[in-house]
Amino acid sequence: MYLIFRFTVLAALLALHLPAQTSYERLLTGGYVLDPASGLAGYRDVAVADGKIAAIEPHIDPGSAEQVLDVTGLLVTPGLIDLHAHVFSTTAMAGAWAGDNSIRPDSHGFRNGVTTMVDAGSSGWRNFETLRNTVIDRTTTRVLAMINIAGFGMVNDAIEQSDFDAAEVVRLAKKHADVVVGVKSAHYQHPDWTSVEEAVKAGEAAGIPVMVDFGFFLPERPFYELVLNKLRPGDMPTHCFRGPVPWVDENGKLYPYLYEARKRGVKFDVGHGGGSFVFRNAVPAIEQGFYPDSISTDLHTGSMRAGMMDMPMLMSKFLAMGMPLSDVIRASTSNPADQIQRPELGRLQVGGEADVAVFRIERGDFRFRDAPGGTVSGTERLRCELTLRAGALVWDLNSRSGSDYRELPDDYGVRPGVDSVLPPPK
Repeated sequence: MYLIFRFTVLAALLALHLPAQTSYERLLTGGYVLDPASGLAGYRDVAVADGKIAAIEPHIDPGSAEQVLDVTGLLVTPGLIDLHAHVFSTTAMAGAWAGDNSIRPDSHGFRNGVTTMVDAGSSGWRNFETLRNTVIDRTTTRVLAMINIAGFGMVNDAIEQSDFDAAEVVRLAKKHADVVVGVKSAHYQHPDWTSVEEAVKAGEAAGIPVMVDFGFFLPERPFYELVLNKLRPGDMPTHCFRGPVPWVDENGKLYPYLYEARKRGVKFDVGHGGGSFVFRNAVPAIEQGFYPDSISTDLHTGSMRAGMMDMPMLMSKFLAMGMPLSDVIRASTSNPADQIQRPELGRLQVGGEADVAVFRIERGDFRFRDAPGGTVSGTERLRCELTLRAGALVWDLNSRSGSDYRELPDDYGVRPGVDSVLPPPK
């Protein structure tokens, strides 16, 4: 009995001097976690293992992780979901969204905290599988897609005036259900509703939502008719703050039809783009508490170089207009996830995929512009510091994952057996 007691005490003493066994691959410490959908709003440590969020606690032992990333003073959120982007970057057509105007997802999204992009109808039912083979299956970014009701999608506006085939869209949506999340109608110029009606027919049969870029405003098909009668609950008019959309009456009050449409379940998507967002519509909406359901960029090579720029800049515009931070985060994470019927995305929850964005809230005097050049001023701006995609560190603005080079071995940067290192001649 005495020997057993001595052995137990000795083992306990040795354990005090042994390094903690690592349980996590990566640990974010000291950050303020904000995830409205999961009810998280406070200082938490976030641990990652096997590409999943393994723990979210007020304190997690740094010795339990292989890599510790100090994010003290920063904002930790779910990875952003850009609900309206164009990523069909083929060489098929010059000057087309399905071509030169699209961007490569991995080159733009991670540096802005975006881990999921939804291609909003760049491809149609005739060329969707090309998008899948050349982009969706070859990116680290999670890329989902809406199929354009027009056969070749967004090659040009003329292509989107006909060649509608709801049955083919449904067939492809079911075949590629792992990535297809909606149907798109866009840029229709005729006075009837054929493009919208065919898209809704396809969405109904496939059980997925429809996004409509109203394109051309005509008296024969007013916007209020679209959101009150043509779209179903869960369907999304994008470019909701575009100039021609009627928002305020002669007294500056929002038109009642907007509240009626929201009550019906229609979802208002921003889709800023290069020409589809004006402050004279957005500011009164925000001031009167009518926040967009989803904040999205309409990302393409033109909008990223103009007033839109990127998701953090767009989110900062809404902060400047008075939209609360928690609502801005919700509209950029869990809301778009729910709108595309992917409720497992846009949240920080134990067991969920570790898509995480970390932002610095910069404070100063900033100006933000809309598509035509109107501006508002604000005192806060979001800048992405870190991004994790499925637990992997894919963006690290300030090299938190690095080490002072003076603390590294003398031969760091040399690949044994690959680099032949000779001393300099005397």
